[in-house]
This record gives sequence, C-alpha cells and structure tokens, in this order.
Amino acid sequence: MITAIREVRRAKGMTLDDVARACVPPTTAQTIGRLETGTRTVSVGWLNRIADALGVTAADLVTLPERSGIPVAAILDGAGVTSPRQPITLTAPVPTPGLVAITVAAGVGDYRRGDEIWCETIAPEAFGNALNRDVLVPRPAGRFLFARLIGRDGGKLHLLPLDSGSRQQIVTAPPWIAPAIRLVRTL
Repeated sequence: MITAIREVRRAKGMTLDDVARACVPPTTAQTIGRLETGTRTVSVGWLNRIADALGVTAADLVTLPERSGIPVAAILDGAGVTSPRQPITLTAPVPTPGLVAITVAAGVGDYRRGDEIWCETIAPEAFGNALNRDVLVPRPAGRFLFARLIGRDGGKLHLLPLDSGSRQQIVTAPPWIAPAIRLVRTL
C-alpha cells in the first residue's frame, strides 16, 4: 500500500517525533519513519493511529495507484470520423457506493440481451430528478420494476413499463429508486 503519511505530516508541520508522541499509545519516531517510507508494512491499525495523531482520516493517508485510461483514437459525428485534435483518454467505470446493476437476459425496449445497466440509487427527496428516465424500483417481497418514470404525485410514482403495449403502473412510497446512468453493451 502506498501511503501519503510523509506528505500529510509535513503539510501539518509536524516532525516524526511529534507524530510518535501524538499516537495513542505513543510510539517512537523511528517506527513512524519506517511506516511512512514503507520499510515496515502499514496495517489498518497503524493507519488509524497515525491518522488520529495527524488529525485526518485514514483515507487521507492512502494514495491509490493511478488508473490507466483508454486512448481515444477517433471521434464519430454526423460528418464522419475524425482524429482528436489533442490526446483524449477515457477512464473505465469504477463501482461506487449506491450503484446497482441490471443484466438483460432477453431484449426489452431499447435494451438488448447481454446489456448491463448501471443504476445509481437515490432517496425519495431526489425522485423528481429521475423524471423521464428508466429507473429500477424495489417492490415488496424482493421484487423489482424497471420502467420509465413518467410522473410523480406525492408519494406515488407513475411508471411506464418498457415493453410496448404495457399499461402504466403506480408504485406508492418506495424507499429508493435507481435511475439508469450507464449502459454497457458488448458488440
């Protein structure tokens, strides 16, 4: 694990000895030095102790490795395909808290078999932001509904199922909904 202990310690204007004494229980400056240079493995316990001594969170002391991007080779628009004027890279999606996914087993609406639909859960106060979007809605007994949110009336959501000819459905006061935010499709 790569840590930013030294950078944070220096930014706070603290010496190795200052950090060692601020740890609970106190430790030595030599131990802190070994932890920040990587000559000694940093455990979660040590990370939390040092973070408390520095007055930051443990997450502030961890440096994540850089993620490589995918270079963009061309840009497609109505006029054809052109090369980018400057280098562009795309970053692959990373799961974050609140994300849920749907896998499509058979084509329905705009979705094809094999598609993955990534959805981000939102609380009831944000339901208005999902109007006219496809949303995953939890139902009683572990069931779900995936449909277009076409209206909202107080605690009632008006949903239009994706398959043609289906009737509008109304769901009352779901604890959350998850609007679709990304479609992953293998060609």
